[in-house]
Amino acid sequence: MRHKGVNYAKYGYIFCIPFILAFLFFSFYPIVYTTVIGFTDLKGMGRTDFTFLENPFQNFITILNNGSFRQSLKNTIIIWITNFIPQILLALLLTAWFTNNRHKIKGQGLFKVLFYMPNIITAATIAILFYSLFGYPKGPINDLFITMGIIDEPVYFLINKATARGVVSFIQFWMWYGHTMIILISGVLGINPEIFEASDIDGANNIQTFFYVTLPNLRTILLYTLITSLIGGLNMYDIPKLFLLGGPDNATLTTSVFIYNQAFSGSYMYNRAAAASMIMFVIIAILSGIIFFIMRDKDVVQLKKQKRKLKKELKNAENMVRRAVE
Repeated sequence: MRHKGVNYAKYGYIFCIPFILAFLFFSFYPIVYTTVIGFTDLKGMGRTDFTFLENPFQNFITILNNGSFRQSLKNTIIIWITNFIPQILLALLLTAWFTNNRHKIKGQGLFKVLFYMPNIITAATIAILFYSLFGYPKGPINDLFITMGIIDEPVYFLINKATARGVVSFIQFWMWYGHTMIILISGVLGINPEIFEASDIDGANNIQTFFYVTLPNLRTILLYTLITSLIGGLNMYDIPKLFLLGGPDNATLTTSVFIYNQAFSGSYMYNRAAAASMIMFVIIAILSGIIFFIMRDKDVVQLKKQKRKLKKELKNAENMVRRAVE
């Protein structure tokens, strides 16, 4: 029971202190430090002293002119697009399947666990698994294709750029479609059931219900999925690094692997790694803004415009009345 004179709000602030301290120490300080050293000459393992460059944007210019960085950015975008499109399509299909009240699917919990399971397996385990599957000259994929008569002799799949990039895309798709499905299902379960009942009464079939009822009401969840997938996709690191170390011939080199190599390989160029990180931050921010603009609720925007227009007209009318009275 609440007691008079006791300030319960302070306990909320007290419970927030551990998180705030952890955030300041482990997140905020590294972000600020990374931003600062992007404008300096800091490089070399063990160095802590640095000076600001005469041209503060020299590291950014160097990174943007770096062929490996441009290649890694291209690879990252290609891998993200080729895994996200089938990922969101399959997740939407499974969501429509699991949330359809007309089909009483048995064992839904088991299916959801099986679909989500690749997401909880460690990246190192998955990298080893797929490296073994596509092994040369003996590997399950080669053996299967030879048995089916698709190929006559073993093929070294992972030495081909397109194949290696495709395998990485498939791994990312396979790992994350279950997670996306769970997010979308939670969004559908949050929709008012009366809307679906009204569509049933109106005689809408499954496809019509999905496109005209479910999808419009999933706008916010889809926006969340797009943004988080964009951030995660452009920060892809574990699978490209553990699977093929960015090879063959930088075909699976992503921006995160490039940043890691700049900071912790060779000359330990922390300044250039920091500059590359900030460049990726700006790219992600711009793309996120574009997605927000495309996914905005146009009806709400139009309503706001009408309200502003009405307020302006009322203000003008008040001014005219005031002048007439004067």
